[in-house]
Amino acid sequence: MINSRKQRQIRRNSYYEKIDVYEHMGEILKGVKSGVLVTGKADDRVNSMTISWGMVGIEWAKPVFVTFIRESRFTRSLIEKNGEFTVNIPVDDSAKKILAFCGSKSGRDVDKAKELGLTYEEPETISVPGIKELPLTLECRVVYKQTQDISAMTKEDQGKFYPQNVDSTFTGSNRDTHVAYYGEIVNAYIIED
Repeated sequence: MINSRKQRQIRRNSYYEKIDVYEHMGEILKGVKSGVLVTGKADDRVNSMTISWGMVGIEWAKPVFVTFIRESRFTRSLIEKNGEFTVNIPVDDSAKKILAFCGSKSGRDVDKAKELGLTYEEPETISVPGIKELPLTLECRVVYKQTQDISAMTKEDQGKFYPQNVDSTFTGSNRDTHVAYYGEIVNAYIIED
């Protein structure tokens, strides 16, 4: 999995094994399909939320990760303030409990890291930490954002994903749309002990 020609760096108590995003696209997309965390930080608050909608690719000759976050989500407010986020991807099945918890609780109401015992690792390039328990880490800086337009969607997707019957302040809300955040991947690594 790790190419030996990649650099090793020590941060706190962990090693950061630099990776080439393009060599790991399959792993990244497989992770997104199963669930990954997007983490934001602003005003000394850090929060992670589970996502399973995302893309990785190239935009403006830069590697980007695109995440889609509903307008009402707490993590979205952190990304709006800071303009940075990390994508935290598990490398095995050990993070299922973390993903389930972070996908069902709001950071407005609970400190997820404290509840789960998550280990935040100091980032190298941006201000948002990685998470040791989900070690494949993408550090991203927002280069573009776009609120989705319901009227431009198919009727089928409108009915399935935006039926407008659950208030936007609750988990499972569907009265608000998603904002697409294009994050330039400015650093990528695997956190190791």
